[in-house]
Amino acid sequence: MYSTAFLDLPPLQAAAGEVHLPGSKSISNRVLLLAALSSGTTTVHDLLASDDTRVMLDALRQIGCVVDESGGSTVRITGLGGSTPLSPAKLFMGNAGTAMRPLTAALALLGGEFELSGVPRMHERPIGDLVDALRQLGCQIDYLGNDGYPPLHIAHGQGVPALALAAPIRVRGDVSSQFLTALLMALPLAAVHQPVVIEVVGELISKPYISITLQLLARFGIAVEHQNWQRFTIAAGSSYQSPGDIHVEADASSASYFIALGAIATSATGQKDAKSGIKIQGVGLDSIQGDIRFVEAARAMGAVITGGPNWLQIERGAWPLQAIDLDCNHIPDAAMTLAVMALYADGTTTLRNIASWRVKETDRIAAMATELRKLGATVEEGADFIRVTPPVRVQDWKPASIHTYDDHRVAMCFSLAAFNPAALPVRIEDPKCVAKTFPDYFEALFSVAQVAAPQIPVICIDGPTASGKGTVAAAVAQRLGYGFLDSGAMYRITALAALRAGLAIDADHEARIATLAQTLPVRFEGGKVWLGSDDVTEAIRTEEAGMNASRVSALPAVRTALVDLQHSFRRLPGLVADGRDMGTVIFPDAPLKVFLTASAACRAERRYKQLISKGFSASIDDLRADLEARDARDSSRSVAPLKPAQEALVLDNSDLTIEQAVEKVLSWWQERQPFAASAQR
Repeated sequence: MYSTAFLDLPPLQAAAGEVHLPGSKSISNRVLLLAALSSGTTTVHDLLASDDTRVMLDALRQIGCVVDESGGSTVRITGLGGSTPLSPAKLFMGNAGTAMRPLTAALALLGGEFELSGVPRMHERPIGDLVDALRQLGCQIDYLGNDGYPPLHIAHGQGVPALALAAPIRVRGDVSSQFLTALLMALPLAAVHQPVVIEVVGELISKPYISITLQLLARFGIAVEHQNWQRFTIAAGSSYQSPGDIHVEADASSASYFIALGAIATSATGQKDAKSGIKIQGVGLDSIQGDIRFVEAARAMGAVITGGPNWLQIERGAWPLQAIDLDCNHIPDAAMTLAVMALYADGTTTLRNIASWRVKETDRIAAMATELRKLGATVEEGADFIRVTPPVRVQDWKPASIHTYDDHRVAMCFSLAAFNPAALPVRIEDPKCVAKTFPDYFEALFSVAQVAAPQIPVICIDGPTASGKGTVAAAVAQRLGYGFLDSGAMYRITALAALRAGLAIDADHEARIATLAQTLPVRFEGGKVWLGSDDVTEAIRTEEAGMNASRVSALPAVRTALVDLQHSFRRLPGLVADGRDMGTVIFPDAPLKVFLTASAACRAERRYKQLISKGFSASIDDLRADLEARDARDSSRSVAPLKPAQEALVLDNSDLTIEQAVEKVLSWWQERQPFAASAQR
C-alpha cells in the first residue's frame, strides 16, 4: 500500500491482464456482525482486509466475541449467541458506516453501556433516523455531540427495557440504506416471541444493498419477507445460527474501476501472445451485489463485457465512449466511476438520483465536480445529480493534483484520468485512503497498466563513494512511492549469486554468470536487499563481497547483462536509481539527474563514524586517502568514468543533513511537475 503524501501517475497508454479483487466491504462487515450475533463459530473465507473491517473486528473483540485471525484472509468468529456483550466499552468506528450503523442497532438491543465514535468525518455523517427508530422501540441512546450525528452513548445498565414491538418500526429510506440494514440485522434479536415489522418512510434508496442484507440474513437462519421494499417482516422465533463456513464475494464496487479501465484503455499490441483486455477474478455476472449492475452502464457507454459465475472479461468497444443519462439509485458507489468515464465520452453524461453521495465519506457530488473541473471538464451539479461534459479538444485537458477528501473511491476513480489523450500526468493526493476497501489498489492498477519505458519517470542520483547517495536516493524513493535501485549492490549480488551457484568468477565462466545475471530476483525493500526470499543485506557488505564485485565488473558480458537488469527496474509508478553512471549510461533520458558530492574530508568523517559504530577500528586520515585515490580511479576509468551527466544538478551536501539533501532533491523534482502549483494550494 502506498503511504506517501501523494502519488504521481505518469501518462498511461494501455492496459491488459488479470486482476484478483479483494472481498466486498459491504458483505465483509455484514458477515462479521451476523457471525458475532450467532450461536457457534463461523469461519469467514476471503474476508476483506481493510480499515473498515479492522474497526469492526476490533469492536467485536471488545464486546466479547472470540476472533481468530491466524488464517490470513480467513477469520473465525465465535459469536455471542444471545449472551450479553462485555461492557462498558468505548468503540472506535473510524469512518466505517457499515460498522457504525449496524453495530449501534445491535448493541442497543443487546444491553450494556457503550460509546461509539469515529473520525471527524464520521461525526458529520447522519445517524439520526436510525436513532429515532431505535428510540421508538424504547432503546436509550444519547448524542455526545451534535444531535443526529455520532458520537453516541448507549446506556442499558440494567438490561434492555421492554421493547415496543406492537406497532411497526418506522425508518426513513431516502438518506441511507444502511439505516434499514442496521434494523434488519438487529431486530431478529427482538423477534423471539412475535414478528417484528419495519416500515420504510419515503423512497428506499440503494435497494441492492438491502438485497445483500436479506440474502446474508437467510444464510444465518433469519427469514424476512418484504412488500414492495416498503414493509419488512421478521418472523417470530428468529434466532441467529452460524452457517459454519461462509465465503465473501469480491467487491463489485472495486470491480467498477477495472471494468472502466477495460472500457477506456487500449489493449497491448505489437507483442507476440499479447494479452487482450482486462479479466477480473472474484466476482461475476451472478453476483449478489447491486453494484454488479455497473456492467449494464458500462455496456451502455460502449464496453464489451462477458463473464461467468466468478469472473468478468472487459474489452474496449465503442470509442469514444457514449454519453449516458442514467438513474443511479441502484449503483450509488459504482456510479462515481461513471463520472470519470464521462471524461472519455462523446457528449454530456448525466447521473441522477445520487443524493446519497452528499452524506458518504465526503460530499461526493461536490468533490467529484471540483476534481473533474481541474482536469478540464465542464460540470453541473445539483442536489441529486451531476452532469459532466468532457474537455472538447485534447489541448483542453489539464494536469491536475486530485484532492481525495480521505475518500477511497475518489482516489480510485481519478486514477483512471491518467489514460487521458493529452498524455498528462495525474497526481493522487493521500493515496493511502484506498485502504478503506482496497489497500493494494494501485499495485493492482500498475500490474495491468502499460506504458512505454521512456514515459516512466526516473530520478538518477550519482556521486562518489560515501557521498550519501544511497541513503538520499532510498529516502526520496520512499517519499514518492517509487521503486529504488542501488546499482552498486548489483555487482555484489551477482558475485554472491555466482559463488552460490558454484561458478568461479573468471573469464571461463563469464557467459554463465551473464546468463545468471539476466534474471536475478533482486529487490530493494524495507531498507534491505533481497535475492529472492533471502535477505542478503549484510552478506554483500563484506570486504570480500566488494572484491568479488570488482572481479565481476571486469567481465564485459556480465556488465551488459546487468545494464539490461537495471533497465528492468524502470516500472510504474517511477524509479529512483543511485550509482556512478545512472544518469550518464543507464538512464540517460531521466528527467532529473542529481550529482551528489561532498568533500573528501567530510566523506572520510562519515565513513569513520559508520565504521566505529559497527565496532571496527579506523583512521580518518587513511579513509580520506583511500577515498581520494578511489575518486581518481573512478573519474579516469575508460568505461563509464565517474562524472556528472551533462544536465545533472550538482548538490554538495558537505554541510547538509540527509533530510536537507532529500528535501532539495524533492524540491527539484516538484519544480518539474506540471501540477506543482495546484498541489501547494
